[in-house]
Amino acid sequence: MYLDSEKKKEIFEKYGQSSSDTGSAESQIALFTYRIAHMTEHLKKNPKDYNTSRALKILVGKRRGMLDYLGKKDIERYRAILQELGIRR
Repeated sequence: MYLDSEKKKEIFEKYGQSSSDTGSAESQIALFTYRIAHMTEHLKKNPKDYNTSRALKILVGKRRGMLDYLGKKDIERYRAILQELGIRR
């Protein structure tokens, strides 16, 4: 499996306050970004996988919503996570 519990802990530890911080916006955005990158690579190899394509669009929308929320709540945290993950606006 591409995303096991150890990888999740690593992502949450790096972008959240601790390895058990699964609820912060930064850690969720980082997890979504990791999953989006994996799905994108899968779709490059399998362009007719429409279920994954739909799931990718839904995931991108969820990440966009989390980024919008973070931008309204705290603009500095928003800018920091964009810079850290390399997401363009």
